[in-house]
Parts: sequence; C-alpha cells; structure tokens
Amino acid sequence: MPQVFRIGPYWIYFWANEGRPSEPVHVHVSEGNPSENATKIWITASGKCLLAHNNSNIPAKALRNIMRIIEARSNEVIHKWITFFGEATYYC
Repeated sequence: MPQVFRIGPYWIYFWANEGRPSEPVHVHVSEGNPSENATKIWITASGKCLLAHNNSNIPAKALRNIMRIIEARSNEVIHKWITFFGEATYYC
C-alpha cells in the first residue's frame, strides 16, 4: 500500500492491488491508518478531482481542502501511480 503523501492526520494512498487491468487513477483517503472504508477520489486526465465516495465520513470542509491539495499535486499523484502500476488510465 503505497502512501502518496499526508495532509495533517489524513493519509493519501493507493491500494497495492487495483486489479488487472488496473482501475483509473485514484487515491484513497483516511484519517490515520489506511482503512477498507476509505474515501475514494478519482483523478481526471486534466488533474481535477472527482469524489467517488466519502465512506470514511471526512467532514465536508476538510474534504474540500484535501481535494484542493490533491488537485494541486495531481502531477505528483499521477507520476507515482505510473511508477507503481506501470500505466495510467483515467475516469474521464
């Protein structure tokens, strides 16, 4: 489970097994340790974020801030995705 980065108490990470073929580029977000009920955020080809679901119930204000930071660092996220998985496809 590669950790991409942290934002305060929130971990931004990939699961190591995203299937074959792998799912489109996305990150999971949870407070503290990774969790099966983590929030999932898609990264688009243009670097924008789309919320897939907020299963970890991150408060709305914190989630908006997290998504802004992920968007600002989307090139880094995509680079780490390609480095880890060897390829990248996008939700949109």
